[in-house]
Amino acid sequence: MSWLRRRLTGIPEGFAGELAENESVAASGTSGGEPVVATSLGLWLPGEERLGWHLISKATWDGAALTVIAAVESGTAGSAVLLTDQPPRRYPLEQPGKLPQAVQRRVTGSIVDRHRHELPGGGVWFVRRRVPGQDGTVLQVRADAGADPAAVAKLAEKVSERLK
Repeated sequence: MSWLRRRLTGIPEGFAGELAENESVAASGTSGGEPVVATSLGLWLPGEERLGWHLISKATWDGAALTVIAAVESGTAGSAVLLTDQPPRRYPLEQPGKLPQAVQRRVTGSIVDRHRHELPGGGVWFVRRRVPGQDGTVLQVRADAGADPAAVAKLAEKVSERLK
């Protein structure tokens, strides 16, 4: 019966994750023989939990591999969420199918608007994004390496107050 469930839901063979009740598969591919699955709520990468679309800073496809830069929430400033980018992770895809297009569509579709502000030492991106499975948007703040964390937090707090 597991083969029937996979066929009806689009879950690829070998996928070990547990989809949420309201989560549906948009596309899938394989990397190193392991499934990579794009769903309505996020991207399932080999050996990892689902990464929500709102936590993918950048995803690129070079025709052979999907490269993902994920962000982690590193704090808050007012109602803004401060993000820190993780090192890029590269996933060569043996059978990409429609996965690269689905990832690009979901990542960019989560962005409502964005603005860049320059500070001494580096710039800051302010991005309002939809969070899968939640109403409304979240203000995310991602600073360049070299930007002063105290100045970033102060500015982020001001911006979040103005957007209330």
